[in-house]
Amino acid sequence: MIGVIAKKETCLQRIMKRDNIDRKLAVARIDSQHNENYFKQKCNYCISNEEDSKLEYQIKEILNQKNLSNENVIHIYDGDIEYLQFRKLLKYADKVQHAYTLKPLDFGHNGNINKRKNEIIKDYTKICTKLELNVKNVYRPHQTHTDVIKKVEEQPAGIYTEDFQNVDGLITNKKGKILSLSFADCTALYFYDPVKNVIGNIHSGWQGTYKEIGRKAVQKLKKEYGCNPKDLICFIGPFIRKCCFEVDEDVREMFYNKFKDIGEIEEIITKSKNSKYYIDTGHINRLILIQEGLMNENIIDSKICTKCNHNKLHSYRIDGKLSGRNTSLISLKKN
Repeated sequence: MIGVIAKKETCLQRIMKRDNIDRKLAVARIDSQHNENYFKQKCNYCISNEEDSKLEYQIKEILNQKNLSNENVIHIYDGDIEYLQFRKLLKYADKVQHAYTLKPLDFGHNGNINKRKNEIIKDYTKICTKLELNVKNVYRPHQTHTDVIKKVEEQPAGIYTEDFQNVDGLITNKKGKILSLSFADCTALYFYDPVKNVIGNIHSGWQGTYKEIGRKAVQKLKKEYGCNPKDLICFIGPFIRKCCFEVDEDVREMFYNKFKDIGEIEEIITKSKNSKYYIDTGHINRLILIQEGLMNENIIDSKICTKCNHNKLHSYRIDGKLSGRNTSLISLKKN
């Protein structure tokens, strides 16, 4: 099933022109129909039918199986940019906005962010404009694969501000704050508590997974906001999955010794060719979160591998130091 979506204003202008009716009647007609998020949740694919939406390109993407939509995420084409959204999180679209960006957007990394800052701000402006968010409210920490998680309250917003040095996780209950992290194979963990109306955005690469930053995020959400783990929903963004995350003996030993008692270790770590090993960091994160009290059905996996889909996603395993960065965005809406 393919849904065709367009912004409300676009639909209004088309209906007014096509049916020769006034704006009031057009608004009443549109408001009586399902909104854009309904189709994002229900359809296998969505095609954007704006003036600049490249309809033929979108159709070819579907036919050539380059569209990344699946039962948990929807791949959105919005003019000159593309991004993913989680279908279940769209059920709360009146309270929270989110996205995971795709190429060609590139949000830079520790080694080039100062040189590319103007371009990065332009890309933030593009995605924030599409999501109807204020780019001036972006909080982007300086990530260094720590297990440090900080509350976003009234600190100055921006990229790599003094308040968010060596931080790999952000949480908040403040509306309008945009939590943003960068990724190129590492795992994005989005958290949302629909009862407390609290969000979190966590960077869990293999080092963060080893340090159990996902577990620490749940603990901090409980401590700071009184979240009940049974209410928390965790959305696992694209990352380098077991099929491609091949490691040497030293990393295998680290993970085996750390997680041998977590359960299913023989499925998590398996042998590859050339005396190497594959590790399923996504499954480790799931088991950690379940141990902390999350319901298995509330852990929603994007099921997308960054390396396998490097044509759409930045991947360090493919491009090394030349790799760009995807970004995860989540923000509580203002009423």
